[in-house]
Amino acid sequence: MTTAIELDGLTKVYGDKRALDGATLSVPAGSVYGFLGPNGAGKTTTLRILTGLARPSSGTAKVFGKDAVRASTAVRADIGFLPDVPGYYHWMNAQEFLRFAGRLYGVAGRVLDERVASLLDLAGLTGVPTKIGGYSRGMKQRLGVAQALISAPRLLMLDEPTSALDPMGRKDVLDMISALSGHTTVFFSTHILSDVERVCDTVAILHEGRVVREAPMSELKHSGAATRVLVEIADRPDQVAAGLAQEPWSTECTVTGRSITCGIDDLEAARRSIPRVVAGLDASLVRMEELEPTLEDVFVELVGGDA
Repeated sequence: MTTAIELDGLTKVYGDKRALDGATLSVPAGSVYGFLGPNGAGKTTTLRILTGLARPSSGTAKVFGKDAVRASTAVRADIGFLPDVPGYYHWMNAQEFLRFAGRLYGVAGRVLDERVASLLDLAGLTGVPTKIGGYSRGMKQRLGVAQALISAPRLLMLDEPTSALDPMGRKDVLDMISALSGHTTVFFSTHILSDVERVCDTVAILHEGRVVREAPMSELKHSGAATRVLVEIADRPDQVAAGLAQEPWSTECTVTGRSITCGIDDLEAARRSIPRVVAGLDASLVRMEELEPTLEDVFVELVGGDA
């Protein structure tokens, strides 16, 4: 399998602070790769090194086999990059801005016309005459993704592209990212778990400058034992939830209608005692289901919920 990004023991020290501390990961080409971590974990520092904007203190960073430091010019030719706070010429409209960006990359003529039309369509900005200064944050982010794609890069790098967006703005940007799956490698840096869960097929979790877990999303979410149990009963849900919350294996219980979700730290003990507790309260058990760990469960276990 072709590797788009490979980090090996990557370290970056600023004075007495280690922004990166031996980070190691491998990004498969064609994947939508979630680079997940709490604020301050080292995500932006990693992107700066990969794009040639910073040099590592030690270790290596390669993009499609080329060293990001020694061959930075060749590496940048393969990359489209959207920073966390992109800048725009607010007196341009979307088409003018994309044509300007394309010419900076040496794209011209019919190729530029076709790319601008295609990217405006991808960004949902076709026929929008409004100047960029009048755009919403979501429109600007979609335009930013389009601009990062104007050179037809092999690798698209996005730094917190949805962090300041409202729900609709986030949905629109995530839809754009999803549409790129299988066509362009996307390296998606974020601390928003639900965004990663929605669009990414592979995930690395960065904490205090180290990659503490890297795996395909399906493997990550199906690893380990169940951490929650869903209990559906016919009657008296509040009383049953209170009873279950007193059990030594229970970490918390929440009630939604007739369903009770319990956090657990001992699955076998929960299996044995739930029917007993329900029967002891003269309630009727409809079903009991073990819930697979979510990305949030895995993240909290690895970084202590330090988002």
